[in-house]
Parts: sequence; C-alpha cells; structure tokens
Amino acid sequence: MVDFECLEKVEGGKAGHDLVLFALSTCGWCRKARDFLEGNDVEYRYVYVDLLPQGEERDRVIALIKEWNPRVTFPTLVIDDKESVTGFDESSYKEKLT
Repeated sequence: MVDFECLEKVEGGKAGHDLVLFALSTCGWCRKARDFLEGNDVEYRYVYVDLLPQGEERDRVIALIKEWNPRVTFPTLVIDDKESVTGFDESSYKEKLT
C-alpha cells in the first residue's frame, strides 16, 4: 500500500480499490482525473507533487512515481499497488474502476 503523510484522502461511496493519484495543482488533466473520481463517488488519496516542500518525502514520492511511470508525467493513478494509469484516459478509468 502506498502510504505517505502528504496524501490527502477523498471519501467516496466506492472504496473497492486502493487508489493513489499523483497530480500537479496546475494541471488540467489532473483536475479532470479528480473530477472523474469524485463524480463517480470513488474513494481515493492524492498529492499535488508540485506543492510538496523539497526534502526526503518529496524525493520518496518522485521515486515511487518513477516506478510506475518512468517519464514522471501527470496525472499518475496507482491502482491497488498493482497497476497504474498514466495521464487521464476516461475509458481506462472506467474500465479499471467502475
């Protein structure tokens, strides 16, 4: 399970997956990813990587993103610590989450 103190939790009625969204606060595609998750009442955790202060936790977060997405592009959604979706692709989100 991905676990960092910096993760914010968004409650949802659908908690069937452990979802972690790595995003940027200024990214339109990241906003679309959050809108999709919230619009479908999906529980998830997220962090805006660009708002993390420089330091050990930020370095650990980026290292984890690189494991799932070597190009470190956003959004990156990690599903159940088993797979990821890079970028916002609504059809992939629907297929894997609904």
